[in-house]
Amino acid sequence: MGAFRPSLSVLWWVPRGIIFGLMAFFIFGPLFNMLLWTVTEKWYFPHALPLEYGFSAWKRVFEPRGGALESLGNSLVVAVLTVAVSLALAVPAGYALARLKLPLRSLILLAFLIPQAFPNLTVYVNVARIFYEIGLNGTIAGVVLVHVSHGLVYAVWIATAAFSAIDVELEQAARSIGAGAFRAFRDITLPLAAPGLLASAIFVFLESLDEFTGSYFVGAPDVNMLPLLLYTAGSGGNYQVASITALLLLVPSLIFMLIVERFLKADVLSRVGR
Repeated sequence: MGAFRPSLSVLWWVPRGIIFGLMAFFIFGPLFNMLLWTVTEKWYFPHALPLEYGFSAWKRVFEPRGGALESLGNSLVVAVLTVAVSLALAVPAGYALARLKLPLRSLILLAFLIPQAFPNLTVYVNVARIFYEIGLNGTIAGVVLVHVSHGLVYAVWIATAAFSAIDVELEQAARSIGAGAFRAFRDITLPLAAPGLLASAIFVFLESLDEFTGSYFVGAPDVNMLPLLLYTAGSGGNYQVASITALLLLVPSLIFMLIVERFLKADVLSRVGR
């Protein structure tokens, strides 16, 4: 019998399998490591796995002085308020940018990128100084305003794309049979733009939930947030508490995405911005 010769298809799949394996390792490896730290009692170099397992760190995190529940509540409240305020501003702004022939329309859209165009540290130091003078530093309202300044980038741009994707003749048809401008918008345009607005809500919610720099300079130490708790635990070398906090920060995002996935499919999102 002749020597075994691998087919070209096998040779083709080997490098692809290696690439996918490396991708899975870099994606799921840190998550697995985080989950291990959440149940670790003792783990040190050069051991590849924890020496002792337990849940004492969970008890410390959820004790009143641990601050996890308060931080989680604050983070969710701020994220929901940020979404509400951002959409309240983005819906009329996006509709106007999509429907009206505004001068310098492109520059207006670019203006919403200004908060992202400069280093966050220098921006938030000055914002914190201004908020301190007007009494917003260390308040939920101050943190929400800072998060909204970043959330508007996603909210306005996606809302503009969502309204631009809707044929204006649908509104004109509603107006021709007696509907007023507001009713045509409420009954025709807004429901059709809902998938795009829901997509913007996802981005704003996740951006707010993970925002650290603005929360630190404007909210700390009066408004405890999960990213601040995660930073404090990680910088102090308390990897068990840091991993549990990271897991708490991850769970709301996953739940939010799973709920939205039931109502928002890929074929719907593909129509946004056309």
